[in-house]
Amino acid sequence: MTFAELKAHIHNCLQPLYPKSEINSFYFILLEHYVNYTTADVLANADTLLTDDIKQSIQQAITELQTAKPIQYILGETEFFSNRFFVDENVLIPRPETEELVDWVLQTYPDKNYPLHILDIGTGSGCIPISLAKALPKSVVTAIDVSPKAITVAQRNADRNGVKIQFLQCDILQTKTLPQKYDVIISNPPYVRELEKTEMHSNVLSYEPHLALFVPNERPLLFYEQIASLAQRYLKPEGSLFFEINQYLAAEMQAMLTQKNFAEIILRQDLSGNDRMLCAHTFTKVK
Repeated sequence: MTFAELKAHIHNCLQPLYPKSEINSFYFILLEHYVNYTTADVLANADTLLTDDIKQSIQQAITELQTAKPIQYILGETEFFSNRFFVDENVLIPRPETEELVDWVLQTYPDKNYPLHILDIGTGSGCIPISLAKALPKSVVTAIDVSPKAITVAQRNADRNGVKIQFLQCDILQTKTLPQKYDVIISNPPYVRELEKTEMHSNVLSYEPHLALFVPNERPLLFYEQIASLAQRYLKPEGSLFFEINQYLAAEMQAMLTQKNFAEIILRQDLSGNDRMLCAHTFTKVK
């Protein structure tokens, strides 16, 4: 089977399930993963023959794609902020909007040599703290997650990317103290309300960890409220609190942070135009 024949085969197998553009993406991703060819390489070598072993591996991946399993879990890795990360079903697949959140931090702190103390809460695969640690090599970065399996994945990713992160396993909802004060506290916590499940793709509902996704309808901000309360005491003066948020709850988030005496609350939209990120640079001390 040549590359060109593989492309036709993938479309034939997957066209009832995925749009054409996504199937094309799968084609290039699979060849990059199994043959180590760039998109340009693939386009220039359409008549190249696949070995039997690679053909078998790709066919297995196609079979799993037919079950709606995310390709990142099939291949066991993904790209985030130009870095490679291991992923499995113990961690969420990193999203492009989270890259935008990381980029906002780096815009706020452009001096790569400034030694920031950074805390990421709900780290999952470790994509946020690892990306920040690579971009800000003088910084000291700590990451928290409730799941020991997620921390195992995150530690593997830190090793893969050559950075040192202090990982702590704890339930942030039960946490009353943090190890120290920080210049930056950042979090992409669970924020999808149970009522929003009907808006989600089946591959997310079937494969990604619900622990990292969902919150009760009646308390959608419970993680943010807890993290903001801790940040009141553990952010340094002029420190910054960064959140990825539920696009439907931006007003409620701003009100909550205002009630907790944060100031200079900035809301940003993601590239899709959704209210997706909040930053509070400073706060006034609680009396």
